[in-house]
Amino acid sequence: MKAAVVRSFGAPLVIEERPDPEPGPGEVRIRLEASGLCHTDIHAAHGDWPVRPSPPFVPGHEGVGIVEALGDGVAGPPVGQRVAVPWLGWACGRCEHCLSGWETLCERQRNTGYGVDGGYAEKMLASADFAAPVPDGIDPREAAPLTCAGVTTYKALKVADVRPTQLVAVSGVGGLGHLAVQYAKIAGATVAAIDVTDDKLELARELGADIVIDARAQDPAEVLRRHGGAHAAVALAVNEEAFAAVYGGLRRGGKLVMVALPAGGTIRVPIFDTVLNGTSVIGSIVGTRQDLQEVFRLHAAGRTRVIYETRPLRAVNESIAEVLNGQVKARIVFEM
Repeated sequence: MKAAVVRSFGAPLVIEERPDPEPGPGEVRIRLEASGLCHTDIHAAHGDWPVRPSPPFVPGHEGVGIVEALGDGVAGPPVGQRVAVPWLGWACGRCEHCLSGWETLCERQRNTGYGVDGGYAEKMLASADFAAPVPDGIDPREAAPLTCAGVTTYKALKVADVRPTQLVAVSGVGGLGHLAVQYAKIAGATVAAIDVTDDKLELARELGADIVIDARAQDPAEVLRRHGGAHAAVALAVNEEAFAAVYGGLRRGGKLVMVALPAGGTIRVPIFDTVLNGTSVIGSIVGTRQDLQEVFRLHAAGRTRVIYETRPLRAVNESIAEVLNGQVKARIVFEM
């Protein structure tokens, strides 16, 4: 099988020929059909974060494909089932976090494309319990972005406890943000979409954003305050200044939900204003298996659109450059 491999941080990925992996106990082998390119994969390949993966490794945590082999003890998913393999590749199921519905906080978790080889390959292994069945009728190229971009923003809006008629700011209308706009609209919110490129601002309008803010020409905080301030702001732009801008646009009692992970990023939170206004700053990391099933059900019901462009896996390095240069409208999906 072919795989795109990170041999050293910051270097171009290398397309290698590897033997098909054999599933161990509790694992399945998947013949991949599609795999999305998430900014997290770029951070992984560059070694940007304090906890680094160990090269060589195969990135990718939006892999979708067909189960073709089962390891010992696997009762399902069956051979022939289409599944998706998210960032949360395995959690212990026994700790306080897992037992209370927060398996994404498990301290023993394994992350796909980071701690174990991921989906930038023709075949991959996955824990059978964390290979999420994809409902019939969902195109694998659409299922791939839903597996991270979808479930991550869906969970962030849950964390924000978004209610009908509330004002929700979505900062960054790209691979994640275009789905966040849709989930916020489904929740009944008034949506303010913020970006710095014409095509993404136009995409936000197409997807139903009620207020569109061009951060090149407008102060997002000021615009949000003119509308009473945001009840919640979901920070998806990989830019520290963007976090600060939407924090400044919160109303009293508002919540800043941080999702994007700028390398080494920090934000100054003014203590006086935060206390006096009762605002919250919250981190939200991907979503659970249940969240992903809800995301798939919404899509199967025709409630969401996935905007994507396809590339062959051999174009992985050029595709990464496109993302870093802001040339991608929403999501790139590799076809295997």
